[in-house]
Amino acid sequence: MNSPADIEATAFTLASNPVRAILERSLEEREISKAEGQVLFEATAPSDLDAIYQTADILKRRVHGDQVTFTVNRNINFTNICYMGCKFCNFAKRSDEDGAEWQSVEQVLKRCHEAWARGATEVCIQGGLHPKLPGSYYEELCRAIKAELPDMHLHAFSPFEVWYGASKSRKPYREFLEGLKEAGLGTMPGTAAEILDTEIRKQLTKDKLNTETWVEIVRTAHEVGIKTTSTIMYGHIDGPQHWAAHIDLLRSIQKDTGGFTEFVPLSFQHVGTALYTENPDKVRLGPSIDEIDKMHAVSRIMLNGFIDNIQVSWTKLGPSHAMAMLSRGASDLGGTLMEESISRSAGADHGQEITAYELVQIVRASGRTAARRSSDYRILEVFDDHDPVRLDPLIDRNGADPLDFLSMFPDVSGKLEAAE
Repeated sequence: MNSPADIEATAFTLASNPVRAILERSLEEREISKAEGQVLFEATAPSDLDAIYQTADILKRRVHGDQVTFTVNRNINFTNICYMGCKFCNFAKRSDEDGAEWQSVEQVLKRCHEAWARGATEVCIQGGLHPKLPGSYYEELCRAIKAELPDMHLHAFSPFEVWYGASKSRKPYREFLEGLKEAGLGTMPGTAAEILDTEIRKQLTKDKLNTETWVEIVRTAHEVGIKTTSTIMYGHIDGPQHWAAHIDLLRSIQKDTGGFTEFVPLSFQHVGTALYTENPDKVRLGPSIDEIDKMHAVSRIMLNGFIDNIQVSWTKLGPSHAMAMLSRGASDLGGTLMEESISRSAGADHGQEITAYELVQIVRASGRTAARRSSDYRILEVFDDHDPVRLDPLIDRNGADPLDFLSMFPDVSGKLEAAE
């Protein structure tokens, strides 16, 4: 078993006493408290940060070795029409606005078939809370997809959508979720969590479901056999105490249900959001680089033994920074997506799709081994001696050579060339 001796002496021995004591306990596989997590989040000294990052990497390697996973999937946002007024969101449109979109079941099915033809094993489906959307829509959509693509995994509908669908259907959450499962829903995104803190949530949105309701829906999903991801959206009006409490709450749920498959940190994208434009002096432009690094590392340390898959969002960070997170405790690069609307609407500029071939190159450039996984983290294929089929990206890349990975992501090119 790795110990503090495995951490470079210049990092561990120079770390402050409080940080070093916490990291020693984590390497002994002891649970790190909420207060201790806050101490790690508040660390700023380079020697403390180095020790935190190296500890997270050791804990990750104990579970995953040098393997980094991803899934071949497609994001489908079936509508961006929503009247909930979330201040951090730049995705939602009123029905009469330019760019407002509603996809019929037939249009969603077409996208599912395109994804299946490109090797996808999962479609991730979410949408705005359209005022005219019937509560039965969610179940009907699941049945339609499974009727034509019975082997496609359906990862769909946030807890906010479940709240909306159950309310529109006048059903208890359990009954609504059981109906979705029977219709073919496999897993749920644990989005709409943002920060699970009452005061922060009140400032983010006036209408969104509160912390207690989010927790109730997620726990109920786990109880009926629907596993979910878990997320945090950070870097706005929040801070270390909120981050540690959020992760501690997710961990307490996991202890009871075992229903979380992964944890995904999502950095706040400020461009065009009402949260920022209305409060430019109070709202940050997203987390700092150190905060992003610490979020991935401290979550690995706090969730060690409870949620073993820490995913990095390449749509938020871009390939270069995402690759760096693989030494900060992250073990999964998410999915190929094929199209992505929510992050792009809020100003993210790192593309809508990375093909499986490109994801494998990112992993190899980091000196690790890439593996394609299922939605529940079963390993389907290990790319240790071969590449995935090299496909053109589904979404046009504004004239760039669709197969020229280096020209698309020049910030990674030097590392890739060195790896070759």
